[in-house]
Amino acid sequence: MLRDGGLVAFPTETVYGLGANALDARAAARIFEAKARPSFDPLITHLADTADLERLVGPVPAAVAALAGRFWPGPLTLIVDRPVEIPPIVTSGLDTMAVRVPDEPSARALIRAAGVPVAAPSANRFGQLSPTRAEHVVQGLGAAVDVVLDGGATRCGIESTIVDARGPQPVVLRLGALALEDLVAAVGPVSVRPGSSGQPVAPGTLAAHYAPRTPLRVVSGVEPPPGDGRRRGFLAFREAPAGGYAAVEVLSPGGDVTEAAARLFDALHRLDAAGVTEIHAEPAPEQGVGRAINDRLRRAAATWSAPD
Repeated sequence: MLRDGGLVAFPTETVYGLGANALDARAAARIFEAKARPSFDPLITHLADTADLERLVGPVPAAVAALAGRFWPGPLTLIVDRPVEIPPIVTSGLDTMAVRVPDEPSARALIRAAGVPVAAPSANRFGQLSPTRAEHVVQGLGAAVDVVLDGGATRCGIESTIVDARGPQPVVLRLGALALEDLVAAVGPVSVRPGSSGQPVAPGTLAAHYAPRTPLRVVSGVEPPPGDGRRRGFLAFREAPAGGYAAVEVLSPGGDVTEAAARLFDALHRLDAAGVTEIHAEPAPEQGVGRAINDRLRRAAATWSAPD
């Protein structure tokens, strides 16, 4: 199906991806159409093996090669120069390309069997909640996908960390499932670039993104809802509120940010389907992948913020 230009949704360790042959401009265009994704938002290209990077793009900077060698397969996306074989639509016209090797055996087996690099953003409608289960893909995209491979719930539950390591100091373009602390331990100081309001230089960096259909607001700690009779849902990090909410999801009763990240989008999908009028979300601790959780909540809330 991939070789013939079709769309295949498949699980990675992060979220489900909507895959197409990255060498086929027409197939890549189908991704944008299926997701209603704006053409200015670039895609991530997935490879089966770390050695495939230089086969596709040629020599890369030493820091890029070092990060690939240290963290691939894994939830790290690296920015490299776009090779001529990759059509510009995949990179939204940029001269750079986002690329990674997923740490999910079935994903790598699929890419290896297809024999082509696979462009694959998250398998959901643009700007909405990312899918961490096959049923999320079916509910969100339906017949727009030719094949959905069901691998159960994804392990990390949150998208990859995106890093541009071509310059003198690595720059984190998107916080994700690879914790900032692990990057710093491997390469030393890094900088973190805030989200983009213009054309993004990497996927998932728009200020408003990752949003449920239900309005979401980030609140400070566990607080009771206003007593106005409206049905509200609550996304708690560790402890459920005493009462007043029509639906409650707790991400990690033990306070584990990795467990919370794995449950984040699945919990938001359930709250979104619970018939509530608003979701209140408690932030996670600003450590490890808790930073990425809070990044997703801020971007989701920005979708529903009133204009100035």
